[in-house]
Amino acid sequence: MEPYELAALEAVTTRPARSYRTLTAERITPVLGAEISGVDLSEELSAEQLEEIATAFHDHHVLVFRDQTITVEDHKRFAAAFGEPRPVNPPPPEGDPCVLEIRTTSAAANVAGNGWHADGTADAEPSLGSMLYITEIPEPGCGGDTLFANMHLAYEMLSPAMRSLLDPLTAVHDGAQALQGYVPPPDYVIPRSEHPLVARHPVTGRRLLYVNKAYTSRVPQLSAQESDAVLGMLFDSIACRPVLHCRVRWTPNTLVFWDNRCVQHHATYDYYPYARYGRRVAINGGPVRG
Repeated sequence: MEPYELAALEAVTTRPARSYRTLTAERITPVLGAEISGVDLSEELSAEQLEEIATAFHDHHVLVFRDQTITVEDHKRFAAAFGEPRPVNPPPPEGDPCVLEIRTTSAAANVAGNGWHADGTADAEPSLGSMLYITEIPEPGCGGDTLFANMHLAYEMLSPAMRSLLDPLTAVHDGAQALQGYVPPPDYVIPRSEHPLVARHPVTGRRLLYVNKAYTSRVPQLSAQESDAVLGMLFDSIACRPVLHCRVRWTPNTLVFWDNRCVQHHATYDYYPYARYGRRVAINGGPVRG
């Protein structure tokens, strides 16, 4: 490991553990994720609980709440504590417009999200984060884990020369790329946006790598060949560096809240021919700032 990579890791892993009054947070890995206990999401949370959850969210980026029995209204109320629930686009044919059902049947050849991505980055204002609540897991009780990757650390572990190259660049995020193999509704307007390639988190100000294989199609300041080479290297660095990752193993009635601005995720489809079901509520975000 290069000295700058080790320095980036040590800056994250040597942080002192934070103490909380209303909950407990246990790290999943030294760099990403925490299991949260002492919170009942079926109840309206106090201002202090919500403040401590927000603090843990900005520290760990992926929060796991297990053994939660919640209704759709409970789910939306919890999401609304952090921002406006985001309508699903394209909207579902029936049901709540802000609730996306995540359903994998036993006949599914593949599932959405089975690859590294952040949600909806082709939008002009991508979501702040998502809350996914899984109630049914594959019958054997294994498989279907979700992997998450820390995009702050993905940027910080690049060489100083590479960071200097990337800092002023932008990247095109194209919804058509993510829709390959799918047929959208006829009236669906496919989004396409240009964002800073290196963004800053709007709360912490910390820099992060803002490209993902599902949506990012081009770096316009580079030639096509250069763009492909740079993006390919960045995509590989995300997928092939387990030190950036944490893995969440689902159990029934688990809710995971992740920061869509600084985390990518991978919905691993390794449970064919079994089924899984859950629902997701996303939260509106804002413009991506460099």
